[in-house]
Amino acid sequence: MREWRILEKHLPDSIWVRVYENRIDLLTAAIAGSQGTPYHDGLYFFDIRFPHDYPNSPPWVRYRSFGFRMNPNLYANGRVCLSLINTWVGNRTEKWNPGDSTILQLLISIQGLVLNERPYYNEPTLGVLPRMFSGDKMSNVYSEDTFVLSCKTMLCLLRRPPKGFESLVKSHFKERGFEILSAMMAYRSGECRVGCYGIGDGGGSSVQGRKGQPPRKFRAEIKQLVPLLATAFAGTGASVGNFVEQLAGEKVERDRGCACFCLSFLFSSL
Repeated sequence: MREWRILEKHLPDSIWVRVYENRIDLLTAAIAGSQGTPYHDGLYFFDIRFPHDYPNSPPWVRYRSFGFRMNPNLYANGRVCLSLINTWVGNRTEKWNPGDSTILQLLISIQGLVLNERPYYNEPTLGVLPRMFSGDKMSNVYSEDTFVLSCKTMLCLLRRPPKGFESLVKSHFKERGFEILSAMMAYRSGECRVGCYGIGDGGGSSVQGRKGQPPRKFRAEIKQLVPLLATAFAGTGASVGNFVEQLAGEKVERDRGCACFCLSFLFSSL
């Protein structure tokens, strides 16, 4: 098939495809989230089916969401809304063209246009408004929620990797586990904005990415996820540092501070 030749020749290193010899109408793709986005270092799986009249009709695409909605274009039920596959409105140049459109174009579009730096603005009603009306503050909150869901997706993949992708999932998170945990800690402390870890001369501390202390809910969710992911990453052979111990140390310091305050209050009352 022409599609296989194109994929074999031009597929980026950050996208993997599995085809099925006995079902040439099916394909599964794994896409790595790009640096500089809240999807960084994650793996995102899509099942693709070619209709009987392909390429006159676009392929059917389903996202393996694990019940999470982490993008306006990707629904919790697996639906993918994209002009290229005619599941969303778009002008003629954005829609499926039987003579030119390819699976490679589709996968690259998902990676670059859907899993992007500011997914909040993928929402159709926001995309046509100036950012001043919706605000980067809401975008930052959306990216924080997205990153949390991405971390939960990582856990789901590590616990039950898609068939045929077991070695990819293990090797990917073995290589990226330490960086993911480092980013989680940096985002939780407010050292940098979600998606900015490792960007710029200062690594996770790039000035452009600074954002101040994140919301309490986000900090609590990350604190809960760090030990779970550290255990899962360790199972792949990844180095996981002492991030769990750092979080435990925070509680000790907080309890000590509370005790000192109580004693001071007690003696001042005598």
